Amino acid sequence: MNAFDPTDPTDPLAAFTALRTPEGEALLAELRAYDPSQELATATRLRRSHPAPLVSAALGQARLRQRAVAKFGAEDAYRMFFTPNGVEQATRTSVATHRARRFAEAGVRSVADLCCGIGGDALALALAGISVLAVDRDPLTAEVARANATALGLDTLIEVRCADVTEIDTSAYDAVFVDPARRGGRGRIFDPEAYSPPLSWATAAALTAPRAALKIAPGIPHEAIPAQAEAEWISDAGDVKEAVLWFGEGFAPGSYRATLLPAGATLSAPAALPAPPVGPVGRYLYEPDGAVIRAHLVADVVERSGGRLVDETIAYVTSDEPYDSPYASAYEITDQLPFNVKKLKALLRERKVGVLTVKKRGSAVEPEELRRKMKLQGPNAATVFLTRVAGAPTMLVGHPVRPDVRASS
Repeated sequence: MNAFDPTDPTDPLAAFTALRTPEGEALLAELRAYDPSQELATATRLRRSHPAPLVSAALGQARLRQRAVAKFGAEDAYRMFFTPNGVEQATRTSVATHRARRFAEAGVRSVADLCCGIGGDALALALAGISVLAVDRDPLTAEVARANATALGLDTLIEVRCADVTEIDTSAYDAVFVDPARRGGRGRIFDPEAYSPPLSWATAAALTAPRAALKIAPGIPHEAIPAQAEAEWISDAGDVKEAVLWFGEGFAPGSYRATLLPAGATLSAPAALPAPPVGPVGRYLYEPDGAVIRAHLVADVVERSGGRLVDETIAYVTSDEPYDSPYASAYEITDQLPFNVKKLKALLRERKVGVLTVKKRGSAVEPEELRRKMKLQGPNAATVFLTRVAGAPTMLVGHPVRPDVRASS
């Protein structure tokens, strides 16, 4: 890396090299508590004793580390290095750890990590005791991945290679992991064949390996999922993060799975489930986790709860008896009204509701706009669901069910 000029502001790789010098590392340590609102004053002060390009690079890295804390935690984020795209596209630690655990449980001891980015998945695999070949075609990204392996003390298990992933021989590895780029110059890419590399290439690479996993966008159409794959949707703290296609021994082709982190609860079905029954709104309403919805496993929640859907196109489940499940949030419904803003406002005023949570499915109304119109006042709280019931726009008013009044699933 010493071949690069660390004072050249036009060379991102040179700027990154400068950050790894003793002066650069000391500067980054000083910027751990950096306040972005004070950037101009901070930059002016630091440029009195450090080269301006180095200060600029350090400030940029400090901002990226702050953003990365949400995915990697403060302890690791402030030891690691990032690029703007790397922070945006990297797998958060909880999800990468789950995936690495599934590989390890399948007996995998070596993985070719293709399109490794800044190395988030490679780090999780190595922490699971798996040796990794991490490949990325971008020289800066590959250097960042290598630096992260060293920073976390995992460089003996991770080999980083800057190369075109389509030219890598993976035959010596127990498994292949492919994380195609799903962002372009215009933002997110929704067509799997527009991924880089395309899903068809990634699938072909997966089918040549004993085991494989492909990270894809959670919104992938089910018809685009290869028949040879087990499809898993993963949420973390209720937020759907990604989908993974699993191939090879130990996985179930054609099956669907929803995994909810951090608990690790998993719901699965060997194939697409039949359409669940539809019926009137009961005393309780259940909002399935997003991973359950994406995996088309709402029918499983319906069956387990002994309930029904409120509308054949809406993923709200209802029942007359309470049901406790990690796969859905439970609410007790107190009122059902045809959609009418004035009637809702009058009801909330009568109930002295000052805090209103607005949820919606199948409604074009914006929650914030509705909340403003309510002019809330009072000591009580409520939740309103804007949805359709048997095709009709409907408002359901209620509150979360306390755990002590739920029935055991």
